[in-house]
Amino acid sequence: MPEIQNVCKEISENRELMRHLLPIQESFDLIQRDIRIGGRDASFYFLDGMLKDETMLKIMDSLLKIQESDMPSDATCFSQNCIPYVEVDIYGDYDQIIRNILSGVLVLFIDGYEAGIAIDCRTYPMRSVEEPEKDKSLRGSKDGFVETVVFDTALIRRRIRDPGLVMEMLEVGTSSRSDVVLCYMKDLVDPNLLSNLRKKIQSIQTPDLCMNQQSLAEALIGSRWYNPFPKFKFTERPDTAAACIMEGKVTILVDNSPAAMILPTSIFDMIEEANDYYFPAWTSLYLKISRVIILLLTVFLTPVFLLFMRYPQWIPPALDFIAVKDVVNIPLIYQFLILELAIDGLRLAALNTPNMLSTSFSVFAGLVLGEFSVNSGWFNSEIMLYMAFVAIANYTQPNFELGYAVKFMRIMLLILTALWGWVGFLLGCILLLLLLSTNKTLSGRNYLNVKLP
Repeated sequence: MPEIQNVCKEISENRELMRHLLPIQESFDLIQRDIRIGGRDASFYFLDGMLKDETMLKIMDSLLKIQESDMPSDATCFSQNCIPYVEVDIYGDYDQIIRNILSGVLVLFIDGYEAGIAIDCRTYPMRSVEEPEKDKSLRGSKDGFVETVVFDTALIRRRIRDPGLVMEMLEVGTSSRSDVVLCYMKDLVDPNLLSNLRKKIQSIQTPDLCMNQQSLAEALIGSRWYNPFPKFKFTERPDTAAACIMEGKVTILVDNSPAAMILPTSIFDMIEEANDYYFPAWTSLYLKISRVIILLLTVFLTPVFLLFMRYPQWIPPALDFIAVKDVVNIPLIYQFLILELAIDGLRLAALNTPNMLSTSFSVFAGLVLGEFSVNSGWFNSEIMLYMAFVAIANYTQPNFELGYAVKFMRIMLLILTALWGWVGFLLGCILLLLLLSTNKTLSGRNYLNVKLP
């Protein structure tokens, strides 16, 4: 690659440098269009499929009408007087020029000008704005984030028309150069959190964000594999993101990702969903309390049942009916673990099942497998009942990562209870509290919202 980094005055040298910097001959979507403007040689460089054709036709029609006597003395004057478009920038070094071209911006070189003229008339292949598949609301708006960060910021701007709303653009990835946007209210955000977050993002050394926000999250928080609880809250709804911004939080948008990452977060933020913002206070409180109770039952129902089956003398007389009366062919702990794996297997199978077959598949899985697994003696009916409740209750949590963290905690409690009885159950509860209290996030606060040293 040539050492020269500044734009040359002669168009021939600029063309030669561009051939060295970009694989124009090898890559079919990198286009070089040579024309004459005002009696001078000129070249357009752009990516095929990322320009607005009608806009470019109007710009080129205007440029081809320029007479030689009307040519300004430099690129800045040319952009001001001769280009009938809004988003125009002047760049004098090739690093910024290459970055813009690979982002979809059209760059124009004109003989005699020591700068490249960047015309941002790009368009992106994108899907329409629609309600997210997972994060639905009964009364809320029916739009959701898409994979284009510019449209995502516009969806937030539409809801917050305040000059204090800042959309700060950063860049991550030496190869992908992915756009990362920090969205916050300047007068509400915690300045220490914002400064810390900005420094961490700017210091990330990675070639690309191949998994978008997940790659960014792993780069920000580091490797903490032993703690399964999520450290970020994700949402695909712009109204939820806007509400969190107005609460003083920071929302992170990553280009090519239809979701927003929200900081700081706690266990109480994780169990919130969009409906909590749209219902009256009492209804919202009831939904949150119900979600917390179901979350606790999801964690402790099967381990407590296993504990009672190990110590049947602990069962209160009013709850004698919960004891397993049938013959137990397979130990209860193995039944629980097999069903935990089977439920995940059915969930994965449902994800890959065509929509036209999903109903038939659900009926087959629910009736045939459930009924015959009990009749065959593999599982007891009580075990099937409790695991069915756990499987359904998992879907009451809006956060997917939290659902699996709860699952891992439940399995840990089951195994420890099966190994050491009440001592193992107590040890599992202590480990659960330790994981919750030490799950430090970027804000310096844990899930229990207590300041860590």
